[in-house]
Amino acid sequence: MTTPLTVEQLRPRLGQLTLIDVRSPGEYAAGHIPGAVNIPLDQLDRALPTLRGVAEQNELAVVCAAGPRAENACRQLAAAGIPTLTLTGGTHAWSGAGQPLDRAAGARTVWALDRQVRFVAGVFVLAGLLLGLALPGLRWVSAAVGAGLAVSALTNTCAMGTALARLPFNRPRPGAPTLDDTLATLGR
Repeated sequence: MTTPLTVEQLRPRLGQLTLIDVRSPGEYAAGHIPGAVNIPLDQLDRALPTLRGVAEQNELAVVCAAGPRAENACRQLAAAGIPTLTLTGGTHAWSGAGQPLDRAAGARTVWALDRQVRFVAGVFVLAGLLLGLALPGLRWVSAAVGAGLAVSALTNTCAMGTALARLPFNRPRPGAPTLDDTLATLGR
């Protein structure tokens, strides 16, 4: 069961709940809601035992950039019997309402994963069309990207986003807390 929260509802409850940010480590480091801990969506299964224990002690709220990844995380948590709250509109809504973001020292700005997906998909479509002028079979690259985007929208998942999240600029920086560090802190 997932309960949506607005920015106005979340703000006074920040110290009362455990806030999980499911974005990539690069996105998280570039700016996150104060007090949020980073458990990337692709690592959520590994965190389930710890999150189950945390949820017995405290309410869990889940956030991402705009909402879809948090919704996917909430579905996974609900399937594991873990109730959650989620911030409607995600970190974008939080910062758009003038609320502060914490940033890792020296963190560089990283595009949100959905923006990275749109860029890469656009480049692949254009490349497929342009290269298809010389080698007609390459236009199918564009068709494959279009089909992938349609499936992504229908299933509210994103294989390209999952792949991009594994790129170096979306991974934790050296010295940044690892998932194991985060889980150990939450498990206390």
